Amino acid sequence: MRKALIVWGGWQGHEPEQCAHIVADLLREDDFAVEVTGDLGIFGSPSLAKADLLVPIITGGTLEKPHASALVEAVRGGLGLAGHHGALATSFKESAPFRYVSGVTWVAHPGNIIDFRVAVTRQDDPIMEGIPDFDYHSEQYYLHYDPTVEILATTTFTGAYDPAARNVVMPVVFKRNFGAGRIFYSALGHVAAEFDHPYMPLILRRGLGWAARQ
Repeated sequence: MRKALIVWGGWQGHEPEQCAHIVADLLREDDFAVEVTGDLGIFGSPSLAKADLLVPIITGGTLEKPHASALVEAVRGGLGLAGHHGALATSFKESAPFRYVSGVTWVAHPGNIIDFRVAVTRQDDPIMEGIPDFDYHSEQYYLHYDPTVEILATTTFTGAYDPAARNVVMPVVFKRNFGAGRIFYSALGHVAAEFDHPYMPLILRRGLGWAARQ
């Protein structure tokens, strides 16, 4: 049985604990053994490298440099790393090693909570199979991302809330490889209620399974 480690913490506006338990239920339905913890000290534990999947649901926070280096090497060695919305994109923003391995950084969400369209660009990929383009109501994330990412879905900024972003096409869902490890990210899921959307949890669930150690 594959083992998943979910670590939650940081800014409470993203409802990290509630989201952690929802994600844990999704993983258990796919036969993962799941550990959920709010102890960020787990990043310094040897058990980290023994997991098959790490899901940090953390906004902000501090990651000690030795722990960050150990995490990079664990992913390079095959540990899967995956997350949604603030997870990965806003976790440990002061840690260059974490930014390097996660491949994504949140920088803005013009208009805050708005309606926007998600375009599925890779319906041939198993993560997105059968999912059409869809409307979404949340923060439309403007991201800085690694050039190695494989983009699975995008959104286009209208410029209505910031003219500088007009017609910018931004990834919403992507995956990438990092050594023997896999990283998956979905920008959807600002709060726990968004798991009620028909496609948001399905995309995340498939992405988590893909990212787990092979």
